[in-house]
Amino acid sequence: MTPIPEDLLREAARQVLGALVRRGADFAAAEDAVQEALLEATLKWPDAGVPKEPAAWLTTVAKRKLVDAQRADAARRHREANAALEPAAGPTEQSDDTLLLLFLCCHPALSPTLAVPLTLRAVGGLTTREIAEAYLLPEATIAQRISRAKKTIADLDLSGRGDPLGSSEPDKSQVLRVLYLIFNEGYTAGDRVDLAAEAIRLSRLLHAASPGPEVAGLLALMLLNHARRDARFDNGTLVPLDEQDRTRWDRAMIAEGVDLLQNALAEGRHGEYQIQAAIAALHDDAQASDETDWTQILAWYDELCQGTHNPLAELSRAVALGEVDGPLTGLRALDRIEERLTDYHRLHAVRAHLHERAGNTKEAAALFTKAADSATNEAERNHLLKRAARARPE
Repeated sequence: MTPIPEDLLREAARQVLGALVRRGADFAAAEDAVQEALLEATLKWPDAGVPKEPAAWLTTVAKRKLVDAQRADAARRHREANAALEPAAGPTEQSDDTLLLLFLCCHPALSPTLAVPLTLRAVGGLTTREIAEAYLLPEATIAQRISRAKKTIADLDLSGRGDPLGSSEPDKSQVLRVLYLIFNEGYTAGDRVDLAAEAIRLSRLLHAASPGPEVAGLLALMLLNHARRDARFDNGTLVPLDEQDRTRWDRAMIAEGVDLLQNALAEGRHGEYQIQAAIAALHDDAQASDETDWTQILAWYDELCQGTHNPLAELSRAVALGEVDGPLTGLRALDRIEERLTDYHRLHAVRAHLHERAGNTKEAAALFTKAADSATNEAERNHLLKRAARARPE
């Protein structure tokens, strides 16, 4: 029996689904047909061998499954003409299909709660169970979200348009946002499903299909952060950036991220992902924590906050400000954003950090404990409790 590489199935499935949707098939029906084709492949390929053109084989089977389903449903008979699909597309069309699929899954009509699992399911090839495990949610909850997302896509008025995004250059911001959310979840997920790696893979696909400075900036940001993955945890315990063993950082990944970032910044249009990547690059460039160029990092945060007015960016800016101008200056900056973050645990953690640097150990210990009480990630909660114990005066 011939083993079937899992990556081969995921890649081929995405190509087939994109081809079916691009040629007018209903998204939910096409996804069901692809899943049936994959099931048939897992039953036949081990004995018969993997076909020379796996995507073409799956397209033929999925086309047949789609036609069968349409014929069984009288209300969908008018779509049979669109189901008579061509063989698998060539590389250029496959790239277009991938882009189309990403934009459909991240359509502005979908909230991130729906877009994220649909993207992971349809484009990432993850199972519903894998997505549920990654987000520590019941499988039924994820299944319901994917179902709602499919229904929303099906209800969109895409008739008569080969590209549901229209003929103009599509706005990538929603896609970038979804990929960013997936990466951030994976970045803190520990030993759960590696969403960070999946987000990087999908961002590479987007960058290959539709390059641009912010797409490159997001991919660079992911790479520059993910390069530290082996040093972020020690036996399940979170290790903060300033305490990490930097010899364990992936220097090849950092070099790739820096190269992407430099090319993006050279275009002169600084978006938020490029700026965040520039900050990550400065952290990665320091051979030791005390060599970090905080002055330049603060300058980048100034630009980021001016462009986005994001309180989370201003929270990080307060840390940089504390390093450059002293912890008391950083604490005053926190006072200006406190109302917008209320009980957000990282506000308490940053305030605790600055108090600790200022020598206010009692206040720092209390705030680290308060931050731990509202943290949602176990590794982060444990880390904050340890910081509280370390800061507590004897």
